[in-house]
Formats: sequence, structure tokens, C-alpha cells
Amino acid sequence: MTTSPLAMAHATTAQPPDGDATLALLWERVRRQGDMPGFARAIGAILGAMRGEDDDDFDMAQTVLTDPVLTQKVLRLANSSMYSAFGQSVNTVTRAIAVIGTDAIGHLALGLKLVEELSSNIDDPSVAHIEMEKAALAGMVAHQVALGAAVHTPEEAVVCSMLHALGRMMVAFYMPAAWDRLLHHSDDGDIDAAALPVLGLTIEQIGRAAAENWGLPANLIGGMRRIEPGSSGEKLHYADWLSAVSTMSTQCAEALWHDDAAGAEKVRELAHGFATMLGITPDALMLSIEKAKVAAGADLSIAPLSKPAERRAQILASTRKRDEGHKVLGAGVADMRDFVNAATPGQMMSMALETVYQGLSFTRAVAFMRSPREKRYLAKMGFGDGVRELLPSMQFDEAYEANVFHAALNNDRVIFIENARDPKFAAKLPLWWKDTLHDATSFVILPVCSDGKPVGFIYGDWDASFPAIALNETEFGLLNNVRSLVARCVDRRRQIEVVAAKNQLG
Repeated sequence: MTTSPLAMAHATTAQPPDGDATLALLWERVRRQGDMPGFARAIGAILGAMRGEDDDDFDMAQTVLTDPVLTQKVLRLANSSMYSAFGQSVNTVTRAIAVIGTDAIGHLALGLKLVEELSSNIDDPSVAHIEMEKAALAGMVAHQVALGAAVHTPEEAVVCSMLHALGRMMVAFYMPAAWDRLLHHSDDGDIDAAALPVLGLTIEQIGRAAAENWGLPANLIGGMRRIEPGSSGEKLHYADWLSAVSTMSTQCAEALWHDDAAGAEKVRELAHGFATMLGITPDALMLSIEKAKVAAGADLSIAPLSKPAERRAQILASTRKRDEGHKVLGAGVADMRDFVNAATPGQMMSMALETVYQGLSFTRAVAFMRSPREKRYLAKMGFGDGVRELLPSMQFDEAYEANVFHAALNNDRVIFIENARDPKFAAKLPLWWKDTLHDATSFVILPVCSDGKPVGFIYGDWDASFPAIALNETEFGLLNNVRSLVARCVDRRRQIEVVAAKNQLG
């Protein structure tokens, strides 16, 4: 009778089980539980476009557009502060590829497909999601570290870091009994040390075998190599750097997962151990890891780090609040529409400010008006704690400067900034904003124009106490109604003033 690898794992013998037999069992489970041919076709199309086997831009656009989730991610990335210039809006995948580059999108697609495939057909979602989210967390750490190190293709570091966890995910997803054995035999949670005597292969060998089986590029497979921290002052070749940042990111993800004191100490050890190898100071490395931790708290779903129960309660409360807010916005627009022919511009601006402040639960809302005499925009009124005291400091020259406020005014469109604290975005924020409103996490600018020229705008923001937000179509529509009614009132008042001036001359 043939002994299976799992049975061999249970046996207390000096000889480790056969690694080839373990892989054979793994491929059998994959074929039975997962749609590997479908996954192989998907990554084949992505890799083909990256290699330029056809017209690469066209082929990549076709590949991306077959996946709605990937399409949204690509467009969101292209419109992020990292890639998008002010006043530009990337609305097509073809243009996104021109902005971001084929390789960057290919790596983004590979990372997404990897997580999707390995989380789609699993009997035990708790085990699956834990390993999947740890891989996602490793990718977040790698992304922030690569950005901090000014690496040209941070998406490649993200994919390599996720692939570092591939062996763990494969065993946990497709061989749960073997995974339990690894957990039982591991000392201090060191799965890698337990893998060889239990499975006959290291976790790294299993991951590399899966990556080779799928035909992933050699540079990505090479990045899966585990590198121990060292103090050598020699600059690493990029391939070694990729392996080092992937190793560190994977170990950081394990340490960050529970968000406890022991994990925090381990992260500090990793930062000091890998800093020299990565060419980054320990403090800068810790800052990048902290940014990834903040992002993980918002994006992950079951990690203790993300405080899932607390976040679900927050999201539920926020959803109810936003539903009520839509009613407030709608009622405010109706009131403004009824009053627009009788109101002064100041009254209409006040109604608009109150409507958006209440309807979107802004932390602060401020109305700015252009002063033709002073040739400046001045904050005239505001709502929120401490806003009244800040009004005299919130003003700026009407002469164009390359920042988000002039961009909104010049383009006459609502601008929503989802992450005002993104370091890549800092240069696009004016000094007066940094001196007065710097604690905002997100904000909205509603320009008001008359006769094609800006006359003022409404600003509203949220601080860190408000859950992460993304405005929807309904809210954008209501905000455009608000500003158009203010503009209509300003136009009517100008027409009255023109007629009055003509009568005086006549």
C-alpha cells in the first residue's frame, strides 16, 4: 500500500517525507478544488502583454477590460496623486496604460489574480483569509518601502512580496491537514522550520514550484528567494534588493498581524536588520511600515490589526449617517431652488455651506469668496470646531499657483481628495492650508463660477475620526446642484447690477 505524504507527516521517523510526492498531492488538490486552467489563461494573457507578444498596449487593455475589478483598480491608480496631474482625468484603460506603463499594470494584475485565485475555492475561509490577508499586508509594506526608496516599479516589489507567501497559501488552502501539522510542529510559529520534516520541502520550495508551474517570469520567481538580514555596506543588485524587501515585508506582515507589543518589537528588529541592505535608514523604514499599517487597518477585513468588529460598527453607523445625509442634501437643494430668485449671493452661499456641512457630515466647512478689490480669495464664513478663529488666516492670492485649489477653480469642477496626507500629494497643497487645515484626511472643493470666471468656492473636510470615504455619484450630483444654484444667484445679481448701471447712465 502506498503511503501518502500526509500519512508520512504523521509518522515519527528520522527520514523526511518525499517532497515530490508532496507536490504531486498538492497539484492533485489544486486540479480538484481550483480552476487552475482558467487562472493559467488569465496570467498567460497578462504575461503575454507584458512581454509584448502582440501590440502590448492594445493587448493589455483587452486583458484588463475582461475583469471589472481590475479595470476599476487600474483607473483608480491612474487617477491617484502618484500618477495624475491636476485637471486631468483618466477615464479609459488605454490611457491609463500610457500613464502608468504596461509593466506596472501587469504586476498589479498579477497580484490581484493571485489573491483572487487562491481565495476563490476554499473550504475553510478563516484559514484562507488569514494567509491571504497576511500576503496582502506584505504587499502593502513592500509598496510603501519601495515608494520610500524611490524604486521605479513599486508594483513589482508588491507582487514579489505576495509571492513570498505563496508556499504558505498553497499549503493552507489546498492541504489544510498538512497545514495543521505544520502549526503543531512549529516552534514559536516558525512554519518554515517545520516544513522540511513534515512535508519534505521548505515553504520557499513549494512556493517556487507553484510559480514555475504557472510560468511566472524569472524576475518574480527570483524575488521569492529568502534573504537573511545583514550589515554589508555594499549596494545590492536590484534582484537581491527585491528578494530582501520581499523577505522583510513578509516577516513584517507576520509581526504586524496581531498589532501587539511583541509584534511591534519584532518590526523594530526587522527595520534595523534590513535597513542597510535596503539602502534606507531604520527611521525611514519604520515610517514606511507605519504607513502600511495604517493602510492595512482600513483595507484588511479580519486581521486583528484592522479591528474588524469596531470597523464594521463604524461602517454601519457611517452608512446610516450618509443615507440621512442624502436626505439633508436633497432638502437643502430644494430650499435653495425655491429661494434662488429672492436671495442675495451671500445668503445663497450661506445656505449652500450649511447644506453640505450637514449633509456630508463634514468636520469643517468654509465658504471662500473672491475679492476683486484685493484680488484675493478670502474665507468669509465657516462651520466646525475652531473654524471661526482660523478664518483670517485662510486667504490666498488669485494669481495662479500649481496647487489643488487653483486647479479646481480653473477647471470649474468638483474635486475630491481621498487621501490628503499622501506624501506624494504634499507639494500640491498650499502653505495656508498646511498652516490651518493640515489635520484633514479627505476634503472636497466646490468651485462657483459666473460668466466663466471663478467667484468663490466651498471647502469641506473630514478628519481622522470619520471612516475612510469615497463620494458616490448621488453625492457628486447633489454637490453640483448646490454650486450651480449659487452660481445662478450670482449671475442674477450681476444682471441686476448691469441694468441698474445702465439706468444710472441713461
